[in-house]
Amino acid sequence: MLKKYPGNKGVEAFIANMRHEGDLTLCPQNCIILGTNNKKGISMTYKATIENAIRNMPKGSVFTLSDLGNLSDEETLKKTVQRLAQKGFIKRVMRGVYVYPKYSELLQQNVGASPNKVAEAIARSYGWTVAPCGDTALNLLGLSTQVVAVWLYLSNGPYKQYSFDNVKIHFKHTTNREISNLSYKTVLVVQAFKAIGKNNIKEIESAIDILRSKFSSPDKELILKESKYVSNWIYSAIKKIYEAKYE
Repeated sequence: MLKKYPGNKGVEAFIANMRHEGDLTLCPQNCIILGTNNKKGISMTYKATIENAIRNMPKGSVFTLSDLGNLSDEETLKKTVQRLAQKGFIKRVMRGVYVYPKYSELLQQNVGASPNKVAEAIARSYGWTVAPCGDTALNLLGLSTQVVAVWLYLSNGPYKQYSFDNVKIHFKHTTNREISNLSYKTVLVVQAFKAIGKNNIKEIESAIDILRSKFSSPDKELILKESKYVSNWIYSAIKKIYEAKYE
C-alpha cells in the first residue's frame, strides 16, 4: 500500500533482527526486559539498545527520534543520539532527522542522505501519508535524469517546507481521495504521467517503454486495476504498459 507512517511503529523494522545482548532481552512484542534495577545499568543498557538498533539498519537509512521512541525515555534517547552524532557514527541531517552514513568506495567518502528517504522519515514522524509527484516522481522512476530542484510530495498533512545541504523538500496538502487506497507504485506512476502532461506524446511513449521493464507482471496488474478511475489518457498509457506482457 501507499507509504503511510503511523508514528513510532517504524522502530519495529529497526529492531526486528536484534538478539540477546548481555542483560537485555527483546521479546516478540519488542518489550524490553532488563536484568538489573541499577539506574546506571539501565541507562547503559538503553544506550546500547539504541546504538544496536541503529547498527542493524541498512547503511544510508534515515530516521527520526520517533523511530526509536520505544527504546528508552526521551531524555536518554536525545542524549544518546547526540553522542553518536558527535562520534560520527551517525550524521545529523536536520533537527530531529539523522542518517546512518553509507560509505562510497568510488567517491572515497560518505554519501549524502537521500532526499526521498529524508522526506519519508519526516512523514513517518508525523504519521502522514505521502506520495512523490512532479519531477520527483519522474526521477524516482528513472524517467528523468535531471537534478530535482525541489523534492515535491503530495501529503494528507499540512503544507510544509524543509531544506538541508542545498536540498529542498516540499509537502503539498491534497485530499485523501487522491493518494489513499492506492499502492505506492500506482500513485508514483500516475503522478509521473501527470508531470509529463497529456499533450507530450513522445515523452508518454518513451515513459511507457521504460516502465514496461520496470515492473513485474503482478505489479502491472495491480497498477492497472487501481488506476481505472484516473484520467482516461493516463489509464490508456498504463494499459499499454500492462498489455506489453502479452507481446
